[in-house]
Amino acid sequence: MALASESRVLRRLKRDKWLYVLLLPGLLYFLLFKYVPMWGVLLAFKNYQPFTGFWKSEWVGLEHFHNFFQNPDFFRLLRNTLLLSLYNLLFFFPAPIVLALMLNEVRISIYKRTIQTLIYVPHFISIVIVASISYVLLTTEGGIVNELLFQYTGQKINFLADPDWFRPLIILQTIWKECGWGTIIFLAALAGVDAEQYEAAVMDGANRWRQIWHITLPSIRSTIIILLILRMGDVLENGFEQIYLMTNALNREKADVFDTYVYIMGITQGAFSYSTAVGLFKSIVGVILVFSSNYIAKKFGQSGIY
Repeated sequence: MALASESRVLRRLKRDKWLYVLLLPGLLYFLLFKYVPMWGVLLAFKNYQPFTGFWKSEWVGLEHFHNFFQNPDFFRLLRNTLLLSLYNLLFFFPAPIVLALMLNEVRISIYKRTIQTLIYVPHFISIVIVASISYVLLTTEGGIVNELLFQYTGQKINFLADPDWFRPLIILQTIWKECGWGTIIFLAALAGVDAEQYEAAVMDGANRWRQIWHITLPSIRSTIIILLILRMGDVLENGFEQIYLMTNALNREKADVFDTYVYIMGITQGAFSYSTAVGLFKSIVGVILVFSSNYIAKKFGQSGIY
């Protein structure tokens, strides 16, 4: 029986050999750049010293995790990270959905394609350029926004240095840069909605708002839920570059998040093992949230990611 099964496997391998050859580059990529580097996670459990090497460094177990959780900065970093993620979920996540619904109502093809092109462009702009534009517009020394405020109110607001403005600026930058690009998935889902449902709704006297609420949104609900589950995995991931570029000495109290903390501790202070422990903590929390969100979605009768 085992020989017959092995023979069938060999025949299939021989028959589909070129398909496996095409698959080989992708497998090598994930093996070399995704799985092999995972050995570096062991740094979180060692007191890594460059001159002793990876394998000869002292094994310290959970010491770095203990130090991290006992660090006075832990709760400040956790609060800042979670608040930014919460604002992203509340304001950024629904924005592509709303924009996709609005674009779906545009019936003139040339207008729709033009608008789509314009809102996709910010996605391809470097976050460094976005931060530079923000500085130029919002600086108190000649920034157009503050100049207009001063003209009409006689006052200026230091948006870039005021800690209370840090999170709104980050969310606004994210929406402007990524909202248009995020509509692609939702527009693809909307394209699959059965047109006969709209025709039946019109016959029943439903207006456009009723059609959107009772047909359009339920039709893309599974897509929304899957993307929401995947988004939960990034709750502790706020994006290093954007946060780092918008951080300064005056707003650091609310700007510091886990991503920037890992950079500061690992690169600037050389605490490689400690920063690896922080990164591993983020990854574990992300995995737990993804599995938990998927479980809850299935409990409510929705389709999850697996």
